[in-house]
Amino acid sequence: MGAYTAPVCHLLSPSPPNPSSSPDSEPLNPSNPRKNLLKLHPANVSRAPIAIQRRHLLLFSIPISLSSSIQLNSYALSSLDFLTPAERDASAVVSRRVAEAVELLERGRELQAQGDFNQALDYFTQVIENYKDFALSDYARVGRALALYEVGDRDESIAEMEDVSISLKGYPEVHAALAAALYVDKHAALLAENQFTIATLLDPHYTDIAYVRETKHWPPSLISSLQHFITFS
Repeated sequence: MGAYTAPVCHLLSPSPPNPSSSPDSEPLNPSNPRKNLLKLHPANVSRAPIAIQRRHLLLFSIPISLSSSIQLNSYALSSLDFLTPAERDASAVVSRRVAEAVELLERGRELQAQGDFNQALDYFTQVIENYKDFALSDYARVGRALALYEVGDRDESIAEMEDVSISLKGYPEVHAALAAALYVDKHAALLAENQFTIATLLDPHYTDIAYVRETKHWPPSLISSLQHFITFS
């Protein structure tokens, strides 16, 4: 990185003053030594050339020192290694596992959107079993609960929804799904109302059946339960 040097043309020594315009330009008078001493007194001598020389020195010394400092700092930073080989290896393993978990989760959601809830259930379960140490496994639990409601055990599905509604409290989809399931399968109208209130306060779209069908890709059985809840509650 090169140092910036400001233009110095305006700092060059000025032209010699016009003798006719300066009272100090009178020649020394040999016959009057006292007057000559007064003219040579420091208070009457211009300090502009000295100041200009100092400004020149400062101007040309600053970029050199800054450039040297930047080069030294860059070299020092490039020579530092903040991670040990073991830490770099551990970071690479975590990054690879996260990528694998995300890929499985996305594949499960694709299968859910296609209506293949059996296969979607398998992918969501893989995320939960193999990557439970990652927070994104809770989102796989939501997908698993929805798939279970369609092709598996509804009691297990509702238990999963209840657990995830705590670990992912504030995630509107799980609250809306739990409301529908509680209303139809558990006949718990009050609990269903509480869950649906949370869901719709966070995302009013869950009052729209088309939204859960076309955007969230809920299974038909859960859509039917939500329809019953909205119609009769």
